[in-house]
Amino acid sequence: QVQLVESGGGLVQAGGSLRLSCAASGRTFSSDAMGWFRQAPGKERDLVAAIAWTGDITWYDNSVRGRFTISRDNAKNMVYLEMNSLKPEDTAVYYCAASTVIRYTPAGYHSWGQGTQVTVSS
Repeated sequence: QVQLVESGGGLVQAGGSLRLSCAASGRTFSSDAMGWFRQAPGKERDLVAAIAWTGDITWYDNSVRGRFTISRDNAKNMVYLEMNSLKPEDTAVYYCAASTVIRYTPAGYHSWGQGTQVTVSS
């Protein structure tokens, strides 16, 4: 298991940027794939970006490709989500999660953070 704590959310105007961070602790982090999910009110929790444990394989949802960048620093036990050109539809609670390999649904992840709110105003 991995313990995860997100930070960096907040209120930003459309077109702005935010950088989310996820601090991890636990023996499996450096061998885990990591994902960033988001959940808006009344909607399902969806994967927006994921990264393999090596850092050299990434995946992005079409809605964020070209605007968001996922990265990790295994030496610091950190995962990041750089979000640029933010849109009001990006408003959601963002969660980081750990899995053994990149998976595309929440059920595939064994550890979750508590989430951080991102609000994009128009």
